[in-house]
Amino acid sequence: MAHPPLFSYLGKHLGKNLLLSSHTPFTPSSSPDNEAMSPSQPQPEVTSPSQEGEVPGEKTISIPSNESLPVVVTPPLYQEQRVSGDETKIIITEETHPEALAFEFSTRKKWTILTIIFLVQTSMNFNTSLYANGQAGMAKAFNVSHQTTVTGAAIFLITYAFGCELWAPWSEELGRKYVLQGSLFLVNICCLPVALASPNGITSILVGRAFGGLFSAGGSVTLGMVADMFPAGEQEYPLAFIVLSSVGGSIIGPIIGGYVETYLAWQWTIWIQLIFGVCVQLLHFVLVPETRSTILLDSHAKYLRRSRFLSDVYGPSEHKTWRQYLMPREVLTIWVRPFHMFIKEPIVSILSGLSGFSDALIFMQIQSFRLVFKLWNFSIIQTGLAFIPIGFAYILAYLLFIPVIRRNRRLREQNPGCEHAQFESRLWWLLYAAPCLPIGLLIFAWTSTPSVHWIAPMIGCVFIGVANYTIYMATIDYMVAAYGPYSASATAGNGFARDFLAGVLTWFANPYYSAFHGEVGLQTANTVLAGISIILVVATFIIYFKGPSMRRRSPFAQSILTTLSRTSASIPSTQTI
Repeated sequence: MAHPPLFSYLGKHLGKNLLLSSHTPFTPSSSPDNEAMSPSQPQPEVTSPSQEGEVPGEKTISIPSNESLPVVVTPPLYQEQRVSGDETKIIITEETHPEALAFEFSTRKKWTILTIIFLVQTSMNFNTSLYANGQAGMAKAFNVSHQTTVTGAAIFLITYAFGCELWAPWSEELGRKYVLQGSLFLVNICCLPVALASPNGITSILVGRAFGGLFSAGGSVTLGMVADMFPAGEQEYPLAFIVLSSVGGSIIGPIIGGYVETYLAWQWTIWIQLIFGVCVQLLHFVLVPETRSTILLDSHAKYLRRSRFLSDVYGPSEHKTWRQYLMPREVLTIWVRPFHMFIKEPIVSILSGLSGFSDALIFMQIQSFRLVFKLWNFSIIQTGLAFIPIGFAYILAYLLFIPVIRRNRRLREQNPGCEHAQFESRLWWLLYAAPCLPIGLLIFAWTSTPSVHWIAPMIGCVFIGVANYTIYMATIDYMVAAYGPYSASATAGNGFARDFLAGVLTWFANPYYSAFHGEVGLQTANTVLAGISIILVVATFIIYFKGPSMRRRSPFAQSILTTLSRTSASIPSTQTI
């Protein structure tokens, strides 16, 4: 029996992994091979949409086959766009071509990508903190107050908060790789007006820092890459790894900054940022491929057309014009949604407030460590090294979270229909770690006296570091699960709170500590911060026990709750695990 040339070619070279599909019946074109087919040969049969197992409205083509030619069926999730007349465009999707997605990368390739992204995220947070070690030199060189130079650190963090949200929608539309490349390039360029500022150029420094923060893509893109490569049930380990880079980058700056400030001119705090940024940009460009699903499907469709396997298949974004990219209404919607959720959603507000306040403390400490460790006559280098306990705490918290992830996975597998097991159990470890924040602040506060050994406030910093990492990781994990398709907006609100509060409190750090006078001024100032953190920790317990009822009043959270309820006949929502 003779088969049309296209089917024979596909059967021999593509096998069963590539399915030729269309919503319209196959009609052989007029060709010598087709004319050679016997008139009595059975014609392709179009089955009824109502047949068992078929999706209504779909047409399935049954093609005579032998051992070398697989049966070709229309996948139900193909999309078709009518162009003109009988011409059609077949739009491939994630369901029809999963082999093209980043999910199919090897484990080694995925973790190579994660390692580079770890360095990229570290460099972005490194930029926020190393600047502090150049402030004294800037104040002297430009004859301005110390508080004016602090503005450069604060404005970077504040614009960073908006920059993360600004870049995220474009990474969804244009792809992660080139959006992140553009972000890194612009951040590196913004180092130049700061490092090359003229003798009267404090304005140049502030403008360069403002745009440097605004151009930083940050966690909104890097965390999106985790979602690109790992299914929802496998994201905790890579997520914990990337969170470590996010919090760790902010304390690497002061650790090495003491040496830079002591032995080099203030400009080197910026040149080192630029050198680090250029290195990670090159590594990212060479070693990290695109991971965004729509972009990968576009590339796969172009490959199929270029190879002449299928001439009428297109990716989901190929039909979009640049006008649609430049004026997309959906991008504005996505950009506004994180702020809407941050204001309207109590869960997002409380957990983001806790996460933001915890992170802001680190940047307040960068500004206040000198006040504290000056009591023991620490040098600039020694004050920088005092941040090592926080770095140790981050690594410790990361290692402690690994068995917690295993525990939570096992619990979800054992209780597939329990809301509390699926969602609030992710906050279980936070109930033990979050109290470390006020405990650490109180230890740091009341051991900041020369009568106590200097290692005591560093022990307090270990508690603060463990709490900061765990708060960030647990809140993101919970929001991803609780808000489903809206998780990107929920976690974006978390990131916005962390950066924005860090910027605001960085600027107010010196005035705040200066407002407390007397022998116990420092102790009182940090005790007030501990009191604020206690309120947020109590709110965490409320969410853990009252989360199901709070989510039922949320239209965003209901989208994922509905999905869960479909898979379970009964959901004991009040059960606490």
